[in-house]
Amino acid sequence: MDDVELVRIGPDDWAVLRDVRLAALLDAPGAFGARHADWADATEQRWRARLADVALTVVARSDTGPVGVVSGAESEDVVELISMWVAPGERGTGLAGRLIDHVVTWAADRGRTTCLMVRDDNAAAIRAYARAGFVDLGVPAGQPDDVPRERRMQHGGADHAAVAGIG
Repeated sequence: MDDVELVRIGPDDWAVLRDVRLAALLDAPGAFGARHADWADATEQRWRARLADVALTVVARSDTGPVGVVSGAESEDVVELISMWVAPGERGTGLAGRLIDHVVTWAADRGRTTCLMVRDDNAAAIRAYARAGFVDLGVPAGQPDDVPRERRMQHGGADHAAVAGIG
């Protein structure tokens, strides 16, 4: 894992995001709000816009190419950790924790708490987030019954149910 570098990317790095995001959507189609088909034919402008609209995107690169990605989106008074993915060959190496910590530190530097939503059936992700200091706040009220349930998690031990929209 020591040879994996974390690199912040921006709109000019759109092809890097395209490659890692499409790999993530193929590998874990149920883990994201988007599908591979939603992005497979996306234009350069759409990829650039994604990087411009999301405040922080970090790619994990090894000598073989991108092996992970995470983003931090500013939302009201929190940072939402989104689009987290680690390539199968890098799982269990601590890379997920490094990516998560990058977003948490970035948010803290802005005086913000980090929150996220994770599918209820994604036990491995829930464990990774818990190891990184996230507290499970449960399933927010009002989720539709016809979609997979998502749990709200927040970094740190403070109970901010109002911020998380859980009541």
